[in-house]
Formats: sequence, C-alpha cells, structure tokens
Amino acid sequence: MAPRLFKRSPRTGKGEIAPEDIFIDSSNLPEFNVHQFEGRIERPIAVLSSLSVLFFFIAVALIFGGRLFFLQITLGSAYALQSERNSLRHTLVFSERGVIYDRTGAKLAWNEPSATTTEFSARAYIDAPGFAHILGYVNYPSKDANGFYYQEKLEGKDGAERFYDFLLSGRNGLKITETDVFGKVESESVIELPVRGKSLTLSIDASIQKEFYSIISETVNRIPFQGGAGIMMDIQTGEIIALVSAPEYSPSVLASGDGSSIERFVSNPQKPFLNRITSGLYAPGSIVKPFLAIGALSEGIISPEKEILSTGSISIPNPYNPEKPSVFRDWKAHGWVDMRQALAVSSDVYFYEIGGGFEEQKGLGIENIEKYFRLFGLGEPTGIDLSQEESGVIPNPEWKQKTFDEEWRIGDTYNTAIGQYSVQTTPIQMVRAISAIGSGGTLVTPHIAQALKTDARKMNLPQEDFAVVREGMRRGVTEGTASGLFTPSVAIAAKTGTAELGAAKQFVNSWVVGFFPYDKPRYAFAVVMEKGPSNNLIGGVFVMRQLVDWMSEHAPEYFTVQN
Repeated sequence: MAPRLFKRSPRTGKGEIAPEDIFIDSSNLPEFNVHQFEGRIERPIAVLSSLSVLFFFIAVALIFGGRLFFLQITLGSAYALQSERNSLRHTLVFSERGVIYDRTGAKLAWNEPSATTTEFSARAYIDAPGFAHILGYVNYPSKDANGFYYQEKLEGKDGAERFYDFLLSGRNGLKITETDVFGKVESESVIELPVRGKSLTLSIDASIQKEFYSIISETVNRIPFQGGAGIMMDIQTGEIIALVSAPEYSPSVLASGDGSSIERFVSNPQKPFLNRITSGLYAPGSIVKPFLAIGALSEGIISPEKEILSTGSISIPNPYNPEKPSVFRDWKAHGWVDMRQALAVSSDVYFYEIGGGFEEQKGLGIENIEKYFRLFGLGEPTGIDLSQEESGVIPNPEWKQKTFDEEWRIGDTYNTAIGQYSVQTTPIQMVRAISAIGSGGTLVTPHIAQALKTDARKMNLPQEDFAVVREGMRRGVTEGTASGLFTPSVAIAAKTGTAELGAAKQFVNSWVVGFFPYDKPRYAFAVVMEKGPSNNLIGGVFVMRQLVDWMSEHAPEYFTVQN
C-alpha cells in the first residue's frame, strides 16, 4: 500500500495542504543533503537557551554598571580634583642647531648644555677674537608670562648664523606634556621628533683669521685708527680665506643677553657692530688707478709706453677768477712716467690727465670713468653671502645735481680719477675688483660657505692690457709705494691708496690691495685702516706685511704656485 502523504485539513474542510499537515519521509527523498540541514524539521529555540543568553547580558550590564558606579561615585571626587589640577598641552622639543666649521675642520660654533635650562642647548663660539662678523650670533627662544614660547627657535641674527639660518636651525619636534597645577610634569609623550640642523663648513682659515685680526686690532690701538678691516680671497673660486673687521662685538655676550655688556658695545664710538668689510664705505684713493688704467688702454686714450710729465701739479683756468687758476696737486713730482711707472709710484698727475684730459692729452671723461669702475664691480653689492652689504657711490653729473644742486666741473673728474671727491666703496668690492686684475678679467662672487658655487663674470677686454697693469703693480712692490711688501717669501703685486678726510685733511684712510703669487695669481687681498692721523706712516702696507711674514712660517701652502 502506498504511503499516505497528506490528509484534508479538518479546520478548513477544503483540499488545501497545510504545512503542519505535511509529513515527508526523508527516506523517500534521497537527494537531501543532511549536512546542509536539508530535509530537517525546524524546531523552536529551547527555553533554557533563551534564559542563558538573558542572564549573560544581565551579568555584563551589572559588571559595567558596577565599574561605572565605582569610578563616578566612589572615586569621582578624586578624579575631579586631578582633572582640575592636571592639564595637557603641546610642548616644543627643540632641535639642535648645526655646527659651523672652518675649512680645516676646526669648530667655530657648536652647542653646549645650557646653565639655565634643559629645554634647549646653549650656543658656543670659538674662544678667539676676530670671528664675530663672520659667525654672527643667535637669539634664544623666548616665553611669555604664561610660559608659552612666542619665539620658538634659536634665531640667527648676524653673519653666517643669520644668512644660513635656514640650514643651521633644523626643525623643532612636538610632545604632549601633562602637568599638575604646580607645573610638575606628570607624563610626556613625543608625537613628532625634532630634526637636527645641518652643519656648515666655511671657507675661512681660522688660523689666518685669528692672526689677521690680531695684527689689525693692535695697529688700530697703537696709532690710533678709528678701525680697520682686512680680507683675503681666492681669485679663482671667490672663497673668503679671512675676513676681519676691528673692533668687533662678542657673539657669546650678545647671545647671553647681558644688558650691561651689550650697552658697552652699543655706546662704543668705534662702532664694533659695523662690519667694515661689507658695510664700511670709504674713499678709496689711489687704489682705483688700476681700473682707470685698464679703461684708458681699452678706449685707446693712451699707450702703455707714452710718458706724461709730473712736475707736482697741473693748473687749469678758473672761469670765475682768471687770476686764480685751479691747481690739482700730485703727492710729489715724479718727472716723466709711463703707465707702468705711474702705477708703481702712484702719480696723481698722470691719472688726472688720462682721466679728465689736459692740454694735448685726451681723457676718458666721467662717463667712461664710471663705466670702467662699474665694470669692475664698484658701486654695486658683490653678492657675498652675508647680510647688509652697502653699494657705495660713484659720482657723476646727475648724482651731483641731485645731491648738491650743482653743475659737474672738470675738477670733479680729476678727483674722481684718483678715488677722491665723493667716491665711496667697500673693502669687499675692492678685493673683488683687484682679483679681476689678477685673473685677467674674471669678476667672481665672494662667499664664505666653502661648498657654494657662484657665478663669475668675464670681461671682454684685451689680456695685454691686464698684463701691463699687473706689471705696474708688481713694480709698485719692487720699487714703488708698496715696497714694504717686497719679500722673498712670495712675489706680490700691490697698489696703495691714501684717501684724505675732513676739511683740514687731518685724517686719512690707508689702503693696500693686491694679489699673489705674481706669476700665477691665486689670492687677492685688501686692507683699509680707517681714519688715522695724516702724519702717520703706518697703515695698510704695514698690516699686510706682518700677515705675509706670519704666513710664510705658519701657512706657506698659500704661497705655492698652483695650477
């Protein structure tokens, strides 16, 4: 008998098949997958299972509720007090400033533990005079009354510290600090690590720098001069080997913020904050004559061999008073001199005539004088990697009209031709300009960072003209005004200059510029001793000779001819 699969529902009395009326024998459907619960009859959840789940959730709620009660009721007052007393805030983690080295690897500026705080290091400087205007100094981080830093780093304020602050300063880090009401640190957590500043190697030779400063400083005090400055530069690369300005301030004193000591520097009439190399403006006197000579040769004004007679002065008619001609004096009568000899003995009459013209001798005129002065970089910043560089002044008719509301006269041209009147220049301009004489017309950009590559400007001028001027400067050492630099240690070519100051001309600036070795020039130099008595015979040449003698014993490698 076949199995009965369904029966009529007694509740409906109809033929529909109700689910509860279905009785399927799984054995009759062998294709059911029993492992996938096919063919199995669903059953309601057991009461015991439901109660177990309910009790579990009740237990969890009781545990969390009890913990919450404990924290808020039992310990609530204690945590409330701690919350009132403690605070979280972001705190700086100061970076270490980069170290500054000289070209030999000697440390010039570095970091030491501070005596007043553990938050940042103190800046230390080489314990020797002469480095202030090269290195500069820093200002330390500063807090307001609430203890928050409004100045958040050691900030470079002068010299390399200022110019290369972006390199030396690095980047501060950040941490979260929890402190109590008394300021006591409860916990700390660094969330951003500081980045140390990069080191900087300068082209300066610290040993030469120290000796150069010592010589200039002693000479300033001995004569006395108002101040003095000296610089030595690599002609080929523009690297500064030494850069001295005296007197100077103390980087350590300025960094420390010692008010009384700083006030002594501020009130010093010798201006120790003035970097005389880059910002000191001086009448150059006869050290501009080599550039005038190049101009006269290039413009065909005169040949190197043509001689001009110097009887000690020249006179030109005075249009306002014919009975009183204008007289322009030489510093002595030199007789007949050609260009080489005129450079050697520094004949003013020779340069009056090739500058402004006289009788049959044609002159360059003020326009060409200005042209060649500017060609050698006078009257413009050199681009040295130090701040606050002055441009200087090259007078011309427009400048005079604007400044004094007066017309330009031939006498102004004569005086400009010998570096007087209102010509003003800086020692850094002069060492750059004279290096171009030594190199044959390449004007480099000076720099104190050793690895820095700078541009150079090549002049399109005949090399034989440069050779004539170099010969005249060498003769100035062997038999002329720079004979104090004649030494067996190294062959030097140089030009001196004495610029008169004041209405009574009772003061002078004493200059010397030049280069060495003469046969293959590699280093140029400039020295100016500022505002000394006019009757004094000690000046730039005296200073440079002492440095040369010291170098011959302690740094002879600079005198070696290099390819």
